[in-house]
Amino acid sequence: MNIPWKSVFATATLASLPTMSYADCRATSPLQTVALIELYTSEGCSSCPPADRWLSRMKLPPESAVALSLHVDYWDRLGWKDRFASANFTARQNEQMRRHSTEFVYTPQVLVQGRDWRWGTGGESAAIAAINSHPARALIELIADSHGDKATIDVHVTVPNKRDRTNAKVAVALVQDGLVSNVKAGENAGERLEHDHVVRQWRTGLSLDTTGELRDRLTFALPPEQGPASIVAFAEDSMTGDILQVLALPMCGGK
Repeated sequence: MNIPWKSVFATATLASLPTMSYADCRATSPLQTVALIELYTSEGCSSCPPADRWLSRMKLPPESAVALSLHVDYWDRLGWKDRFASANFTARQNEQMRRHSTEFVYTPQVLVQGRDWRWGTGGESAAIAAINSHPARALIELIADSHGDKATIDVHVTVPNKRDRTNAKVAVALVQDGLVSNVKAGENAGERLEHDHVVRQWRTGLSLDTTGELRDRLTFALPPEQGPASIVAFAEDSMTGDILQVLALPMCGGK
C-alpha cells in the first residue's frame, strides 16, 4: 500500500496541524491533547468487573479520550486463566509504577495520562477536559487496511519539540470491544463478564529518528472473536510516562 502522506508532515509546527479526521480507514490526531485511560484488570480478580463496567460506560468522543483495557497475567495462577491476559501488560503496569516510584501494582488500577486515578469517584469529565485544554505535543496519523485475518497498519508520528523527542517512544495496539467470557473458576466463578477496549496485541518501544519522526508498517492478526476492532497509537515520554498524544482509528471492514 503506497501512502500519500499529507503535506502537513513536511512541517514540524503543531499550529499548522489539522483537527482529527477520518476517511478511508485513515485518521489524523487533533490539535489538542487527547487523554489516555489505561485500566489494568483481570478476569481472575473479583473487584475488577465493576471497573470493567465503568470503563465500558464511558462514552467520550475519541478526540477527547481513548481507553485501553490491559489484562494482566499475575492472577492467572489463582484458579482462572484470563484469555486476554499477557505478561507484556503486566510489564507495562510495573514500568508505570517504577516511573512514579510506587512499590506495588494492583487491580483494578486506572491510569490517566500515565498517573494513578481513583476511578468511579466522579470528576472524569473535568479531568479529561483539563487534559484537552493543552496543545498536543505530537502528531499521529494512522492508515489501516484489513485483508483476511490480518490488518496492516501504517503509522506516522511527528514530535516537533526537540525536548519532547529525547525520550519519546510510540506504542500501537489492536483493541477490541464487545467481548464476553463465562468464567468457570477462581474468584469470578459462574460470572458472565463483558469487556470493551481490550488490548489484544500491541507493539511498544517504537523509536523516532533524529528528526523526531517515526514511519512504520505493522501487521496484526485479527482476533477470531467477533467484536468491533480499532487501532490505537500513542506517543509518550518513556522516562516520565507523560502522554504526548493518542489516536484511535476504527478498523474499516474489520470484525
